[in-house]
Amino acid sequence: MKIKICLYLIILSFLFISCAKKETKKSIIKEKSLDLQVYEAYSEGKKSLESGDVLFAAKKFNEAEILFPQSEWAPKSALMAAYSYYIQDYYGDAIAELLRFNKIYPNHKNIDYANYLLAICYYEQIVDEKKDLQSINNAKENFNLVIKNYPNSEYALDAKFKIELINDILASKEMYVGRYYFEKQKWIAAINRFKTVVDEYDTTIYVEEALHRLVEVHYTIGLKDEAKKYAKLLGYNYQSSEWYEMSYGVFDEMYKKKRAKRIKKNKNSILTKAKSLLESDE
Repeated sequence: MKIKICLYLIILSFLFISCAKKETKKSIIKEKSLDLQVYEAYSEGKKSLESGDVLFAAKKFNEAEILFPQSEWAPKSALMAAYSYYIQDYYGDAIAELLRFNKIYPNHKNIDYANYLLAICYYEQIVDEKKDLQSINNAKENFNLVIKNYPNSEYALDAKFKIELINDILASKEMYVGRYYFEKQKWIAAINRFKTVVDEYDTTIYVEEALHRLVEVHYTIGLKDEAKKYAKLLGYNYQSSEWYEMSYGVFDEMYKKKRAKRIKKNKNSILTKAKSLLESDE
């Protein structure tokens, strides 16, 4: 009897062990299956992106992220979805994906790229500096974030270059409005616009003209001392520029005549030299 009981217990033990192994095997297979689904969705997204079907690619990348949000594929898939929208100029969708990426994966290793791509999405929407002010400001803000938070990244250098271009655009807008106010004789409004260029965009190509316009405006309304102040500033920094010569002409009524005479003299000298060279060949 005791032998039967022992045999029964041994058989039960084997059955339990066998069941446990089966359960473990099922669990492993299930986990591998999920990982495989994620990989397949990501691979489909990649193939679709390469073939140019960006909307389907973005859909598959989003699917890969949703299937296994805790995996390393999730943030990569989210970023690839944003990139898919970006390369086909679906900027609104790309921006939405990138803002979501920044919120969910703030410590991801590619967060610098996500912020740079976000800035680029805003930047590439700038078409007209007179109309696209929101895109301009958003681009500048995000490029500044890239420079501040990731100064040693490969994206910081290009971000600085893009900000210089944006500042040129903003300065151009200020000059455009300033010239309009000047023509309409709205002196204070014109002065404020030109001063903005001098104070905030002094590294742009428009600063010389802005200084000259300040000379013009102040001289026109009788503030000659203020006009001289800006003329000196222009001369000190840009003495060889055409804008300095134009500002000098505001104070010297004979300047234009003298300059015209000097140009004519130079032309005559060149002609004389050319004539002598021709005669020497005969």
